[in-house]
Amino acid sequence: MPVQLLKIMKEQSETPLPSHLQKEDLKDLQEGSDHTNKYIQGIVVLSYPLTKLGDGTDFFKIVLQGLDDSCSRINSINILIYGKMAEDCAKVIRHGDTFIVAGYKVIKSPTAREDGRHGCHLEVSEEDGSAIYCLQFCNQIYTKPRTATASETAFVSIAPKYVYTPLNQLKDGTIVNLYGVVKFFKPPYVSKGTDYCSVVTLVDPSNVKLTCTLFNGNPDSLPKIYKVGDIVRFHRIKIREYNGQMQGITSGGFASLTFDGTVGAPVVPRTSSKVYTFMDEEHKTIEELRVWAASNISISGPAAKLSSVQPMLFFDLTCQLVGKAKVDGSSFLLKVWDGTKCPYPTWRVPVEAKDLEGERVLLHQLRNLMVDILVYDNHVQLAKSLKIGSFLRIYSIHAKQASADNENVSHIEFHLHGGTCYGRGIGVLPENNSDVKELKTFLESVDLADSQNMESMSSVELDGTFSDFTDLESHLQRCQQLPVTVLTDHQDLNNTELKTIMNSTAPQQYRIRAKLRTYKPQKLHQSVKLHCSKCNSLQEVPDGDVFDFILQRSAITDPNPELHNTSWYDSVMWTTQDQKQRKIAIHFVRHDEMLRQPEDTLLMIEGGTLKEVWKLTKRFKCVIPVRSTEVDLELLDLSAPFLLQGNVKYYGCKQCSAPKPIKSLSSMAAEERPSWDPTEIAQVLGIELLQYVFIMKFTLVDGTGALNAYLFDYEKFFQIPASEILTNSFLQEKMQMTMNMLCPPGRKLGLKARSNEDCLADKFPKAKCECQNPPVYLSQPTWTLTGEKEL
Repeated sequence: MPVQLLKIMKEQSETPLPSHLQKEDLKDLQEGSDHTNKYIQGIVVLSYPLTKLGDGTDFFKIVLQGLDDSCSRINSINILIYGKMAEDCAKVIRHGDTFIVAGYKVIKSPTAREDGRHGCHLEVSEEDGSAIYCLQFCNQIYTKPRTATASETAFVSIAPKYVYTPLNQLKDGTIVNLYGVVKFFKPPYVSKGTDYCSVVTLVDPSNVKLTCTLFNGNPDSLPKIYKVGDIVRFHRIKIREYNGQMQGITSGGFASLTFDGTVGAPVVPRTSSKVYTFMDEEHKTIEELRVWAASNISISGPAAKLSSVQPMLFFDLTCQLVGKAKVDGSSFLLKVWDGTKCPYPTWRVPVEAKDLEGERVLLHQLRNLMVDILVYDNHVQLAKSLKIGSFLRIYSIHAKQASADNENVSHIEFHLHGGTCYGRGIGVLPENNSDVKELKTFLESVDLADSQNMESMSSVELDGTFSDFTDLESHLQRCQQLPVTVLTDHQDLNNTELKTIMNSTAPQQYRIRAKLRTYKPQKLHQSVKLHCSKCNSLQEVPDGDVFDFILQRSAITDPNPELHNTSWYDSVMWTTQDQKQRKIAIHFVRHDEMLRQPEDTLLMIEGGTLKEVWKLTKRFKCVIPVRSTEVDLELLDLSAPFLLQGNVKYYGCKQCSAPKPIKSLSSMAAEERPSWDPTEIAQVLGIELLQYVFIMKFTLVDGTGALNAYLFDYEKFFQIPASEILTNSFLQEKMQMTMNMLCPPGRKLGLKARSNEDCLADKFPKAKCECQNPPVYLSQPTWTLTGEKEL
């Protein structure tokens, strides 16, 4: 028979190959050589659907990976099968099978440059006397046994002998099998394309590190890694060299198994594959790696229980999801518990009851034990898909210390920031996970009756600007349904009492005379937000730590020298003298083939720290942090500023931006007098620029009623640019003085001033006052006022 399915047991074949056949390596294949009595052996890593050629001949194509030449640059080859043999092969061959072919023709491959495989391909057919042996193994785990077809002989099975390469023997361009211990990983996240991506750094007793970047359209097909110290087995992973370091990437036929790295734990592989091999001798490999990792890998991390959380800590949490809710376009709320109680008052994110998913009775029972975690940006999509009741491991949660407006008591806020730095992400744990079993047992022992008697001070209900202004578009739409007025300096309008405004219909214009009773937020730096004029979204200004993390992460990859000294910029690179010996590259943009004065120069920096970036902004006009790819420079994650000018960091909207290559800036450099205006730079780079704005809530009174006024302003009201106040202590003091005049601290405002010293017209030039009737006319700002006490 030309196609035989052999089942090999205990490394002995009941039907051995013909004795005259001798094995030939892929590296020895050459067109025109004598291949009579030779055979090629390998593993099927890719197969294409059975098709018919123009003359009606059946055609079947597979990709074969060699077994014994894993260190060769070329270790996969295309095999083209014709006729009845193609039909038979399509019925029995599947990925992972060991495949032997004899009686083949060696033809020069026209697709070698495109697919990166062997320079020749093999052609086989029954007419040419070819023979194919498909080896399947008795120890291979199948979900369903396959029945033999008419063209199959009584087959055989052998224990597969995969060759595993130590990490210190990897070579560029090879496809290998390997074992490794997880030293660092990022849970699957959505990449820039349509696939999911996972990054894992492996180590082994050879004391070499390998970072692997893995892609798949289905996140469940990526390695199921839950913690540092897990052990993975990768089959058919491609090795490439970049900047002197080996990296691993997925290739055709890539497969993985993951094992718990704890010494003494059951050796049970985690995989989504229905078919895989795992031999008895591999148990020994797992146990040896566990023992080695126990003394060589640090797997102790920050607190993993809510009861041991401390302010400013980044930690991993194993927990159960109790509730979830949408907050705005860039953030999502998860309510979780782990059976323990946080020792600090915790933040409660204000959301509408109708938006909260979860069992109401359970949410009420757990109100003193569960915490709110706000997740951002790229984590939102996964958070939305989580099922209530599922068990999660959330990585790198930030326990941020803050205080509520008008409150002296500090509280803890839990944030999962955007991006994947330091392994940030969310993993869903299966029911059979050992940590889940332990957690479930503990949760069942918790007395919920005791938890409900805890002091209510365990949570802080925040009525700050977050709930009022996170989604500006929604806020403005709601305002259209309410009595609205605009306060201006039009002298032709008579004063209107607030109770009249509250009972009127919108839209109307009024002039009012009122006092400022309260304002929020009390900490004025919290009033500065980032606004996207395209999607009307509002977001918090990222803190400096986020930018620092992104810069540190990007500095891991050295600058690509091939991208230096182009037609429109000059490059300088040096190595730091510290222990890390980082490589830093600065690219100076030229104009008219010349470099301009520093105060007129735009430059791009790779590998710099936050401190080094700020030093450059003090001397040069514009600084753009970038990183190298294989073909061009690119911007960092949009969680970081894409441009710095002086003390101002410019951010782009993740939802509305479509970043373009850095080389797009060359068009601006070619202009007669490039201004390097942030708006123009953003437009050229495909960035939707976020604008700094003041967002505040004022409560106005005049004796007839109270009215809430919402301030949305760039720089007119305070005469202070919102973009500069966060980095300028003088402007912060000026803004605080202004608010102290409008709303004196520690004093309860009545309807009458105690003396002319309370006349604000003397202190605030744009205010108008009649000393016999001290309430102030604030004529400078344009305010949107609503008749509802609480919006």
